[in-house]
Amino acid sequence: MNAQCMHSNVYYGVVNIKHRNRIIGAIDVWRCVKCKRLFAEEKRLGILDISSEIGMPSISDDESWFLLTCKLRSEWALVKVNNSGSSTIEHECIDGKVKLQVRDFKIDGDHKLFAINDLINKEVELE
Repeated sequence: MNAQCMHSNVYYGVVNIKHRNRIIGAIDVWRCVKCKRLFAEEKRLGILDISSEIGMPSISDDESWFLLTCKLRSEWALVKVNNSGSSTIEHECIDGKVKLQVRDFKIDGDHKLFAINDLINKEVELE
């Protein structure tokens, strides 16, 4: 990816998040027509607060967008994972804030990671 690209983003697709056959949120995905880099923003139904981050959430050249799902809380989040496949993600879980270790783009236990680029125009059902 080119760090010098003056991005020209166009809407690329959506990832719908469902729980009990009801859409509870979505991740809008844009793509730069020049360098093909993906950009993403989460939308939660019923949340009307304006984000403190104006515009597209930032992501560094060495990161990619992933969907984190939590089986324990039937919850989800848009997260950044280092392109090396190993990172630490903070997550608010049933026992409070936890740090999840990502290895080879996977998390052990009751949490799962899904690459956003594999989910465009698809649905994910929370357990």
